[in-house]
Amino acid sequence: MKITKVEPIRVHSYLLVQVHTDKGVTGLGESGTWSHLEASEAALAKFGEYLTGQDPFRIEHHWNVMYRSGCFRGSAIMGAISALDIALWDIKGKALGVPIYELLGGQTRQKVRVYVHVKAPTLEEQVQKCREALQQGYTAVGHLNPFLDEERSAPYFKTHAAKIGGAVEAVRQYRAAVGDEVDLCLEIHRRLELAEAIALGREIEPYRPFFYEDPIRPESIDAMAEVAQKVGVPIATGERFFSLHEFQLLLARNAAQYLRPSPCVVGGISGTKKVAALAEAYQKSIVPHNPGILSPVATAACLHIGASIPNLAIQEYSGGEDRPPASEIVRSQARIEQGFMLVPEGPGLGVELAPGCQEKHPPRKREIGARLHEDGSVMDQ
Repeated sequence: MKITKVEPIRVHSYLLVQVHTDKGVTGLGESGTWSHLEASEAALAKFGEYLTGQDPFRIEHHWNVMYRSGCFRGSAIMGAISALDIALWDIKGKALGVPIYELLGGQTRQKVRVYVHVKAPTLEEQVQKCREALQQGYTAVGHLNPFLDEERSAPYFKTHAAKIGGAVEAVRQYRAAVGDEVDLCLEIHRRLELAEAIALGREIEPYRPFFYEDPIRPESIDAMAEVAQKVGVPIATGERFFSLHEFQLLLARNAAQYLRPSPCVVGGISGTKKVAALAEAYQKSIVPHNPGILSPVATAACLHIGASIPNLAIQEYSGGEDRPPASEIVRSQARIEQGFMLVPEGPGLGVELAPGCQEKHPPRKREIGARLHEDGSVMDQ
């Protein structure tokens, strides 16, 4: 079998890729660099020149060629490598007639526990959505931002006391709404400075969050380690990392309890499995990153990884894959039962690109912009 064509596919807000072979077997993958899809698409085309004519089964070899052939890397490059890696695993599974998890050592679990996104611009709406998630059978909610999901156009200002006090009150209300029947996965979106992150982390300890994700910008692993060492809430981070070596530094400094590799950025299924194995040696767990900006292709990749590793903590799930545009991108959807997602049983990924999806959902450009503080400086949200 030989690769005959690498086809980047822009549909809605997603960058997918199809890898075609001379045997009629086609693999599907996705790049997760959603802020810079144009750059990642160019990288896909360039790597496609190398892959054309190659044996698609040599996944690890091709991964190393693409990763090590140039001196410079970054999220756009790693997004392309990730998409192609996922597509090659899809081809191999289809050609051999087995799900990808079988190629990764078989199942360690038959279903994957998920946390569903809860997003709203007001605390009242957030609390109500937490209650609704409980009623729907979910045992965990996430993307749960105690600073709310406000419009980025509004300048931001609060005193330290009001900022921390309001966030603590939000977490208190989340816990009161769902009791101990639902775990709270708090997502801070890098919103805090170091001192603020420590102050808030200490005050929310009584409400037993599952984890405290990205309280500060993740670029400084030493700063994240200081937060982890000074608060009693488990830290989760890593969704912005695009190499195994960044995770190694995170583990060596004991800067997080939960690692958040994004399969569509960190090197695909191959890259994520390596991060999981490294974390296992440190007795740390994996929470694969899978935001709503990614398609059901990414979800399927996460599920095969989660099914095959021993140290999966929980899987992020944005919800909405049963509605357009996500429901019209692929022909099959993963099923959810009582807060668990069933692993696809078909060969390869278990999902196929839906005919005509590009025409129905043309590409959307993501504009560059940031929310500002009241004084005009840039803030993270």
